[in-house]
Amino acid sequence: MEKPAVTDYTINPAIAKRWSPRTFANTPVAPEHLSSLFEAARWSASCYNDQPWNFIVGTTETPDTYNQILDCLVPFNVSWAKSAPVLILAIARTTFSHNNKLNDWAVYDVGQAVGTLAVQATSLGLYLHQMAGFDPAKAVANFNLPENFKPVAAIALGYIGDLDGLPEDIKIKELQPRTRNPISSFVFDKALS
Repeated sequence: MEKPAVTDYTINPAIAKRWSPRTFANTPVAPEHLSSLFEAARWSASCYNDQPWNFIVGTTETPDTYNQILDCLVPFNVSWAKSAPVLILAIARTTFSHNNKLNDWAVYDVGQAVGTLAVQATSLGLYLHQMAGFDPAKAVANFNLPENFKPVAAIALGYIGDLDGLPEDIKIKELQPRTRNPISSFVFDKALS
């Protein structure tokens, strides 16, 4: 199943193809593909090139870590994310490494790294679904994170699966067309008029 974006202007095909499914095939993700994703994230831009992103990765081959991440998700997200072969926690180190001062841009930088990872995943035929529906305090406790490490998002990753295994309400959401606000609603520049 694919749901390419219907764009008003030409964009990179990997960006147009990227979307956030809630159904995943029971197919492991090859370690070299996982490495490729984090290599892409590694080259993302960041304030002072501090690279404040950290990722905890659980696969169905590493069930202890996988289940600890799954345990952090809200029940609705558990209902479908448990089919993904890879679960990830994206975490921001909230202090700069060069001076230990507060980095107010760490979460932004983690978002950029995950965005870069998402485009790389799409180019490899993988899909991810980023979630705010998780318990950050439970993530801190489950993984004994230091005080300056802030869980930002949970991510389900894998290959597109069959809709038949989904509850009906989630299946309906999966079949809805993708929509976005028009550019004019968020860019304020006379040059684009």
